Amino acid sequence: MDQIFSFQHLYQFTESVFIQMGCSITDAATATNALLSADIRGIDSHGVARLSGYVRLWEAKRINTTPNIRIVHETPSTAVIDGDAGLGLVVAPYAMQVAIDKAKNVGTGWVSVKNSNHFGIAGYHAMMALQHDIIGMAMTNASALVAPTFSIEKMLGTNPIAVAIPANEQPAFVADFATTTAANGKLEILQRKNADTPDGWVQDKDGNTTNDANILKKQGALLPLGSDREHGSHKGYALGSIVDIFSAVLSGASYGPWAPPFPAYIAMPENQPGQGLGHFFGAMRVDAFRPADEFKSHMDNWISRFRNAKPAPGYDKVLIPGDPEREMSAIRMSEGIPLLQSVVDDLTQVGVKFGVSL
Repeated sequence: MDQIFSFQHLYQFTESVFIQMGCSITDAATATNALLSADIRGIDSHGVARLSGYVRLWEAKRINTTPNIRIVHETPSTAVIDGDAGLGLVVAPYAMQVAIDKAKNVGTGWVSVKNSNHFGIAGYHAMMALQHDIIGMAMTNASALVAPTFSIEKMLGTNPIAVAIPANEQPAFVADFATTTAANGKLEILQRKNADTPDGWVQDKDGNTTNDANILKKQGALLPLGSDREHGSHKGYALGSIVDIFSAVLSGASYGPWAPPFPAYIAMPENQPGQGLGHFFGAMRVDAFRPADEFKSHMDNWISRFRNAKPAPGYDKVLIPGDPEREMSAIRMSEGIPLLQSVVDDLTQVGVKFGVSL
């Protein structure tokens, strides 16, 4: 049975844990907002359920809670940022703000990041741009859990892409998706529920289809978006590769199978070609292309027309990217955030460790 917690309750708990880990009050607030944005939007795989994972990385001395985040190379429209092994939940908002500031000055901003860690949901960072009439983009490489098309070797992460586009009367268009058939966090949720995966999510160590949610612990792999060659896995493989190159090869982070694993108990890959995880952010000022009000009016028109497209049999309506998360946000801010009992138990143990009561 799920337990229900208010946003404010989870916020105070999570912020207190980050402070006890050594984060400044400002960084703890930044990290908490980024992390809980996932729970509010219904992306339970990337919210407080991940908090204990960050704690374990910190205990393994793989997260620096007092980082010197700095720009190490830049032009008027681009920058490379060294995250100094900080929480990705802190490094990423810093980097996205740099991209936004550059866009304000010269029309667009592009920022690649090295030496960081898991940054939560990509959509949170992309959405930072919306209030400025700026289109935001965010992506990151991640632990190598994904086998490329025709391979049994894990080479890529789930490598998400998010794009946030402002509108006027209509809610913003927000696409946020992994380049795999399913994110690893969804596997973790199924594991807690002792449930099987749908077809096409994973393969075993020999490349055979399986529905075992624990298959990654048995040398299996996640599959690229599309699940197999006949259904377009080569496209998911290509998208994941683009994210890896933009985020890590471009910045100087570790890429491909050398990306640092999120679980602290997994040994770091040997002979890493770069530093930490990598991210990539983009910001494009709308009025660098056409007047912002004009653009947003046409975005309203675009969204309205797609939302009113004739639904297929069995469906009530056509959704716009961002609709499910927006609707879930309204519900959870009002009614609370449900957490699986296994997550509550996990957080309770974290609280005991730091003297913070859940």
